[in-house]
Amino acid sequence: MDFGVVLQTTPPAGRVVELSRLAETYGFTHVWTFDSHVLWQEPYVIHSAILNATRKVVVGPMVTNPATREWSVTASTYATLNEMYGPRTICGIGRGDSAVRTLSGRPTTLATLREAVHVIRELANGRPVQHRGQTVRLPWAREHPGAPTEVWVAAYGPKALALTGEVADGFILQLGDPDIAAWTIKAVKDAAAAAGRDPDSVKVCVAAPAYVTDGGAAALEHARAQCRWFGGMVGNHVADIVERYGTDGGGANPVPAALTDYIAGREGYDYNQHGRVGNTHADFVPDEVVDRFCLLGSPAEHVARLRDLQALGVDQFALYLQHDAKEQTLRAYGDLVLPALAEQVPALSREPA
Repeated sequence: MDFGVVLQTTPPAGRVVELSRLAETYGFTHVWTFDSHVLWQEPYVIHSAILNATRKVVVGPMVTNPATREWSVTASTYATLNEMYGPRTICGIGRGDSAVRTLSGRPTTLATLREAVHVIRELANGRPVQHRGQTVRLPWAREHPGAPTEVWVAAYGPKALALTGEVADGFILQLGDPDIAAWTIKAVKDAAAAAGRDPDSVKVCVAAPAYVTDGGAAALEHARAQCRWFGGMVGNHVADIVERYGTDGGGANPVPAALTDYIAGREGYDYNQHGRVGNTHADFVPDEVVDRFCLLGSPAEHVARLRDLQALGVDQFALYLQHDAKEQTLRAYGDLVLPALAEQVPALSREPA
């Protein structure tokens, strides 16, 4: 299992770069950032600085969208970063949330998302594509067959999960509950198989806040308070699903009640507090949901949850660092969690006689 970190591009930008560098020293392979240009600083500018300050980590947004940036501009950004720093970019994309809603917009349609995934991937990797009624190519962009820029789609609802399996290089699930992960991963893999793709070719990333504690009750309560915002953020997406499909999700692959029931007490969402600790619109999120959606507790409890996710076919866990223990969490993962999950390779082997 690979490990990534998810960072808000909150000023000062140098702090984001330093956390990225620190994550790499602890063995993390990916650095993701929010992409919401009104609420936070422009991520792609900071991506360049992160790539310059690190050696190997792959960098990209979690997640961008097809609405706020013209697709060829997005692709050109990745191709430029790849030329400058080697092929070390990744595109996480979804229909759009805070980046579009803060400008009174709405998430794009799934049809638009499908088309954007194709156009961005082809152009970023130096290939021609049909875009806006003509053949477009970035003539200076190089193709990197061994390390292409991949496009991973963030999804929750049945139709978005199906689209992900049909066209994406990877699937991003923004919550850490194994039961919901099992449902979503199956939906993505089944859709990939139905589309004639190898289901194993679609990589899976689970992203959620992680807060390592000493295992005590008081420490756990503090960790919950630091991570409750995440349930509010996820609830915003779940509310869209309920609006579209109803509380049972409908169809042959209904949305689990574990994902929809908890938003019954939700009373709106203030994007001025999006993704922030202590925000007032996350009060409806119960402790049980915080515990299920996030990874909280002792290092051993983190390892146990991650092993459950790994058994479901999760290729990467990306931990959100929007809390008051950023360095401590990175250190605990680097010193205790990642080593416990690494494959044990024998130092010596005996050849058969």
